Amino acid sequence: MLELKNISVKQGEAFIVSDVSLTLKAGEILSIIGPNGAGKSTLISAILGDVSLAAGQIHFARSPIQRWPLQARACHMACLPQTSALSFPFTVEEVVMLGRVPHSSGAKADGIIVEQAMALMDIGYLYGRPYTALSGGEKQRTQLARVMAQIWRTDDADPRLLILDEPTSSLDLGHKQQLMAAVKYFAEQGVAVLMIEHDLAMVANYAHQLLALQCGHTVAYGAVESHLSAALIKKLFDADTQVIRHGGVLNVVNCKL
Repeated sequence: MLELKNISVKQGEAFIVSDVSLTLKAGEILSIIGPNGAGKSTLISAILGDVSLAAGQIHFARSPIQRWPLQARACHMACLPQTSALSFPFTVEEVVMLGRVPHSSGAKADGIIVEQAMALMDIGYLYGRPYTALSGGEKQRTQLARVMAQIWRTDDADPRLLILDEPTSSLDLGHKQQLMAAVKYFAEQGVAVLMIEHDLAMVANYAHQLLALQCGHTVAYGAVESHLSAALIKKLFDADTQVIRHGGVLNVVNCKL
């Protein structure tokens, strides 16, 4: 569905991303990991067309991504950025409804989708509340409901791509697990998911593939079970950890708490 071929991005004379490739299929969750400044968000910006490529190609559904009209992209792709600045006091359901703007599915269908997306993110109790009065975690869950509503069903667009930049930031442990369960549910419906995630326990238990970046270069790429290791984490973050496999579950343990 999504293919990056040897892409590079420059800022001035410096390469921020260098010769990065990946392939993401429908139903897969691919997590990009790496330290601050590794080029993770720049890579996402390149996919979205917000920055120009110095080299390489990006294909979506086997077509160069730049050939996709903006309206079509909005129907097929949804992105949750690191920060979502919104200072106007929309109600929570109005914010989620913004995800339906690219479609012509009608008010009744859109209303049902908004309710379902809010229920999935456990924000139904916020109905009627002004967005500006929410906590950071509630805002994050509202924004995720919005981007999920944008690509909620195959009737509107297929294939579908969900891009998430640090989706679990601001969330407590319970809501992190709930969010990732929702992302997993979306993937099971055929949505391809590309996400930047710093919580390696979430990566270990929910992602299928990982791309590890450092200084804009690929350090590791492939199945999480094969590549997520204490040695990789040490190389990326200079952190001492243990990666424990028990009963098919991966756990990342910080050795210096």
